[in-house]
Amino acid sequence: MAQKELENRTDVSKLVRSFYAKVRKDTVLGPIFNGIITDWESHLELLTNFWETQLFLKRKYHGNPIKAHNDVDDKMNHTVSPEHFGLWLNLWFETIDELYTGDTAFIAKNRARQMNTMLYMKIFQHRTK
Repeated sequence: MAQKELENRTDVSKLVRSFYAKVRKDTVLGPIFNGIITDWESHLELLTNFWETQLFLKRKYHGNPIKAHNDVDDKMNHTVSPEHFGLWLNLWFETIDELYTGDTAFIAKNRARQMNTMLYMKIFQHRTK
């Protein structure tokens, strides 16, 4: 598949949908996501809004990713681990590399790396409360 620049909402949607198709099939991540998310279409739209906001400053996302990830960890009996975050990040990078090139693709990787670390740290802090 030929790479292109990551330029707009359509590209973000393709990235999010391609990525979560992999997540849903992953032997480690799939059971977590498929067990918690009941309305995939709404979830994919929410995440497209999130990434469009992150990459293009469109202010379409209005949510709390820290609370969402803490809630997932609570539902998983506090078993979300750095391995889960590493697998997620590897699949994200793989999907970007398959589809996109350029500065915005690089930014998408950096933002994911930063969020990945921050979200796991927030989960760890939440467990100690």
